Amino acid sequence: MYLGIDAGGTKTALVLVDRDGAIKATHSAPGAYYFTIGVDALGALLTEAVNAILAKAGLRRDEIEFAFFGLPGFGEDSSLVAALLRLPQQCLPADAYLCGNDMICGWAGSLLCRDGISVVAGTGSICYGERGGATARCGGWGELFSDEGSAYWIACQGLSLFARMSDGRAERGPFYEFVRQELGIAEDLDLCGHIYMRLGGDRAKIAQLSKLVTKAAERGDLQAIAIIRKAAVELALMVDATRRRLGFTLAETVPISYSGGIFDHAVAPLLQQFRASLHALWPRYEVSEPGLPPAIGAALYAAKCHGSPLSSEAIARLRAQIGRPGPPGSALQGALES
Repeated sequence: MYLGIDAGGTKTALVLVDRDGAIKATHSAPGAYYFTIGVDALGALLTEAVNAILAKAGLRRDEIEFAFFGLPGFGEDSSLVAALLRLPQQCLPADAYLCGNDMICGWAGSLLCRDGISVVAGTGSICYGERGGATARCGGWGELFSDEGSAYWIACQGLSLFARMSDGRAERGPFYEFVRQELGIAEDLDLCGHIYMRLGGDRAKIAQLSKLVTKAAERGDLQAIAIIRKAAVELALMVDATRRRLGFTLAETVPISYSGGIFDHAVAPLLQQFRASLHALWPRYEVSEPGLPPAIGAALYAAKCHGSPLSSEAIARLRAQIGRPGPPGSALQGALES
């Protein structure tokens, strides 16, 4: 039995998978960004979530062969790595799990643990790839000065556009009135109160405002579309930098996939621009829809790390259970994606 934990900035998704590819239980918990909630709170959250999914499945801790904890921000403060590595010992034996950055969950799920590059665009953004045992990452520096193309970044670009429209620094387009209506703003400066007081400057809550930009883009607002296209270009640049670091040659096709809320709710210009930007940067990119959600990717990676990778038949069974191939939206798939 393999346990996958995809801990994101907004939501933590857990899944239990057996060797035959049967999903035994899923569970959803709050976001697990330790820079925000703290290491101790993260430990408590993970322990409660693991205990909850074990209870759902009617399993004991010793029945978990291996688990992978994909944690946002893992490896981004070397002084805390040892403490983060110890956290799962509150719920699992020390030799029964591995911790890593949650970017691995997205790669393992979207590309089914095969060589290639996956970009994650959720609350934050990051890119990760593998080739012949070599690994590389790009992005994921945090929302204050990076995370380009993420939901938080798109939200901030949209908020900036609204402010410039209000001031007269940018021409007022449909997006201006759309934001006022959606947020119930009577006076433009009330946006400050909404962001800093009602949302408390919370990273995950602000990221949700990216939907204002994507909705406006869907309605044809040209300035909102420009933000979405810029996001796609930034994500493509992450992929290309990762490709160079991994040393893919012109003779090789480079498999590319993606995951995260921005792609789950993507408007047409984002995916179109993402593909176009990639092919303008390198001729051998092959973009495919994600094979499995990141939480199941974490379970696949747990099996791989345990030395017992799931068979192609087991992976096909997993895909069938969540309704892939096909459009997203099933209840099971929604529980597994963060």
